[in-house]
Amino acid sequence: MVETAIGEIRFEARPRSLFLPIEYTLSFGGKRIRPAFMLMACNLYSENVDKALKPALGMEVFHNFTLLHDDLMDGAIRRRHQPTVHEKWNPNTAILSGDAMLILAYQLIGETDSPFLKDILTLFTQTALEICEGQQYDMEFELRQEVAEEEYLEMIRLKTAVLFACCLKAGALIGGAPKEDLEYLYRFGIHTGLAFQLQDDLLDVYGDPLTFGKNIGGDIQCNKKTFLLIHAMRQASEQQCTVIRQYWQTTAENAFTPEEKIAAITAIYDDLNMKDLVWAKIQQYYRLAMYDLSLLHQPSERLTLLHEMSRQLMMRES
Repeated sequence: MVETAIGEIRFEARPRSLFLPIEYTLSFGGKRIRPAFMLMACNLYSENVDKALKPALGMEVFHNFTLLHDDLMDGAIRRRHQPTVHEKWNPNTAILSGDAMLILAYQLIGETDSPFLKDILTLFTQTALEICEGQQYDMEFELRQEVAEEEYLEMIRLKTAVLFACCLKAGALIGGAPKEDLEYLYRFGIHTGLAFQLQDDLLDVYGDPLTFGKNIGGDIQCNKKTFLLIHAMRQASEQQCTVIRQYWQTTAENAFTPEEKIAAITAIYDDLNMKDLVWAKIQQYYRLAMYDLSLLHQPSERLTLLHEMSRQLMMRES
């Protein structure tokens, strides 16, 4: 339903140069996790999921807007196996077309049925602001030598998990869920989103570039303080810490190629078994997400798809 509806979005307005990058971005495909979660949450309480479709599309358009601007801020050159918008066009186009996507997202969410519109807009607006807060923390962390685990987890909660939670709560609200279930589904979204982002951290280092859709080692190259790096700095020997800082402080005199930097940091992660540590944290959040689902006022058989989707997100390779 989501993919078909996205394919039916048409931009007839001018100038075409504003809307072509939006069509390009939405044509990448992707998992469509957020709108799928919204429709699935609605469907737990109502057989009429059509009433949640337009706001679900708005959530997906908004998500893709954040990716467009995120790629620009990170200087990323590929997204879902394709050149990023600022690479294919230019940075100014990425900024303005991204702004237009944000407006389109609000337009779609504004088509929510009136009994739910105010609550949905309030939830979405708060979520959008929190995502900006998370992005700001992410940028600031790049400039800091040390970031605590708690700070990092709060950053990814804001940057990634809150939109999962927003979509689930919004879908359930439109479906007519009881108040308690709205909060349980929100918490399920937070825990699933945290596991999802930690898996993304792993894939950035250990993923297959043919399936991941982005260049491997991008976080290392940008000095991003991921869960792996934070714990590597805690556990590393003095010599390993010196190596990591040496690669952080690249100058004209000690310039390294991206391949050298990525290989050196990954080797330290391997020595310290960072992959196992992150995987254990992912499983912890997955168990919390499953507990959240168990609290819903729903028979277990109606939760099978949410269980399966959460598991697939944890096991994904892209």
